[in-house]
Amino acid sequence: MSLISRIRRSEAGGAAVEYALVLPIFITLMVGGLCAGNLALAANSLHYAVQDAARCAAVKTTVCSDTTTTTTYAQGRYTGPDIAPTFSYSTAGCGHTVSATATYPLMLAAVTINVPLSASACYP
Repeated sequence: MSLISRIRRSEAGGAAVEYALVLPIFITLMVGGLCAGNLALAANSLHYAVQDAARCAAVKTTVCSDTTTTTTYAQGRYTGPDIAPTFSYSTAGCGHTVSATATYPLMLAAVTINVPLSASACYP
């Protein structure tokens, strides 16, 4: 048996080659899942903060008595990633309305995509 035919039939490095092909894809999926989870946390926390602040403005009038105290309360209720959301409060429309906007920087390899987030809640 010649050397070339022995090399063709050998399977000694097959697992290493398969591992080298699958590992980057697996790591990309894991990091992508973590980034998507962090984005979902930011959106969920933003929604929770505006809902709780709108309820505070309607029910707890001693704690959330004006625009400044209501937006400060909303900022305190936001517990997501550090994206510095901007909160606003008004009584026009359906009642006590609290809104928030923020931009989440989603990093994809060498590119950063800014994902706009917004939430609004109204409590009569």
